[in-house]
Amino acid sequence: MSSMVQDPFSDGEVEVVKHSLLFGENNLPRRGKVRDIYDIGEELLIFASDRISAFDHIIPSLIPHKGLSLHALSLFWFNKTARIYPNHLLESIDDRTMRVLKAERIDVEWVARGYLYGSAWRSYLKGERIFSGVKFPNGLRLAEKLPETVLTPTTKSESGHDLEITKNQALDKRIVTSEEWEILKEATFKLYECYQTEAKRKDILIPDFKLEFGRVREGIIQIDEPPTHDSARFWSEKYYEVGKRQEGHCLDKEFLRSYLIRVGFMGEGSPPILPFNIINQISRRCVGSYNVLSGQAVIEDFDLKTIDQIT
Repeated sequence: MSSMVQDPFSDGEVEVVKHSLLFGENNLPRRGKVRDIYDIGEELLIFASDRISAFDHIIPSLIPHKGLSLHALSLFWFNKTARIYPNHLLESIDDRTMRVLKAERIDVEWVARGYLYGSAWRSYLKGERIFSGVKFPNGLRLAEKLPETVLTPTTKSESGHDLEITKNQALDKRIVTSEEWEILKEATFKLYECYQTEAKRKDILIPDFKLEFGRVREGIIQIDEPPTHDSARFWSEKYYEVGKRQEGHCLDKEFLRSYLIRVGFMGEGSPPILPFNIINQISRRCVGSYNVLSGQAVIEDFDLKTIDQIT
């Protein structure tokens, strides 16, 4: 299911895709918030739509170029980091679809944080200092680099909010074994270091991200998606400033979240339809996340604005 909308990068129109039908009406995919997943036996096909979500809701507006950019960035990262830790990518079928190895998902989102921002900052402001068993020091400022990278995992839920989870809680729920927890903790830190190193070469900081892993016969592999516009934060190192909001030069979804908070939506009720000037900026960030990280452009090429500048 697709339609034509105004292209943020030209005076013409561009196709946006809400739903895919790779095998017709008789073999529908499992539709996630953003991607459509087709089960083809021991493998999956993952199709990247132009949907976008925030605060556990799918936003009714589609984002031009989003699926293409997330697919391209996922391929870039999976190919780049396969030597660090194995992942599920087998091949790219087209510019939206990848063929991957099917795995038994481990129901934990492995969140690594190098800076204090987002939901962690909002909780920190309320006086919370312990996150998933990790104690944060007093006196930290918005967007400040943490003394060390910390792991703050959450549960993985199909609906509703993900909840923080500690190693002991994961063991009690029999989500992982103690050995698996340590393997995945080490893998997350190794991948974070690799992502950070590569991004810094392009003058981008990755303050945090979330990863998922799954079990296959050969062991545990990385699944779902690597750091993208949807699953990580990307800040411009050139414009980074402690104590300031980073949305004016970010290449991630925090711009959308900030807009939704501004108009009074944080998950209660129905999400709003986005105006074109907001869609325009989100699309630029999606395209920019791939083009900048892959070395094809610099952040100044995308004419990014703050919410105040466009509203």
